[in-house]
Amino acid sequence: MTPRLLRAPGRTALAAALALSALALLATGCGASDGGGAAGTAANASDVTLTLGDQAKNLQTIANASGAFKGAPYQVKWAEFEGAAPLFQAAQAGAADTTYAADLPTLQALSGGVPIKAVAALRNDGTAVGLVAGKNSPVKTVADLKGRTVVVSSAKGSISEYLLANALREAGLSYSDVKVKYLLPTDAQAAFGAGKIDVWAIFGVYKAVATQQGGREIVNGADGRVSGYGFIGATDKALADRTKRPALADAVQRLGTALEWARTHPDAYAAAIRENNGASAEVAKTIVSQSYGEVVPITPEVTRAVQMVADTMHGIKVLDPNVKVADSVDTTLSVK
Repeated sequence: MTPRLLRAPGRTALAAALALSALALLATGCGASDGGGAAGTAANASDVTLTLGDQAKNLQTIANASGAFKGAPYQVKWAEFEGAAPLFQAAQAGAADTTYAADLPTLQALSGGVPIKAVAALRNDGTAVGLVAGKNSPVKTVADLKGRTVVVSSAKGSISEYLLANALREAGLSYSDVKVKYLLPTDAQAAFGAGKIDVWAIFGVYKAVATQQGGREIVNGADGRVSGYGFIGATDKALADRTKRPALADAVQRLGTALEWARTHPDAYAAAIRENNGASAEVAKTIVSQSYGEVVPITPEVTRAVQMVADTMHGIKVLDPNVKVADSVDTTLSVK
């Protein structure tokens, strides 16, 4: 059965919509309540509301299950989207204060003029991204992709596209050796399940569902095929707001607490995914194993690694204009 989190109404319309669609998807979130939370509270302003951007309920599931935002001195709402592209549209429209995405979607947003700064880094082993062949596809290796169409989700400049570019390079192929078609994840999932997609470049829960449906993973982002970094971003407007800024600093710490809980409580995290998102036990287990494991500071090492991603994608004209990563971060919201 398709997980409920992949079937939220109105999400495909988000690919073309801006402010109104983003605002329509703002979900009521967890408000301040009694209990524990991350150390280091922010402003004593209960009337402050942060709208936290999320993809496929990833952060919200972990935050709620871990209780990381209990006791927060501000209100929290969640803006849920199926991919990075509509999430960044929401941030640009003022409908989300923060973003949550892999490195390349963040770079694409910055290149496109979305007014955000990366404020903390996320890290995993890269296996959450993969190229998956349909169960009836003759494609067995990356070399077999020559002359074929690859569906990339969710949009031009996604982390899935970076994996495709790197995998092709490793196999001695050029990016022009394949034809790329872009589809949002839910649209692509339906087509993949119906056998209409030969190879799908995809990530996260959608990748887990694709393999559960009989798809075969050709290659994933491990071993340096992707950087393994993602970013929590904040809009320039939220960073400049003297009441929201301390709340943002606190929220970053609490998200770090939430990811630490997820890493150290894998069974409880998997149970939360099954309960809240309708995923099967197999899919939930896969998501847990591939999730971002921690929130870390944006160090020069991080910016160098992500600059390599930017330069690679600029070289194949996917990221244009290029982005200077070190100039697109705000490291003053300290990550402990």
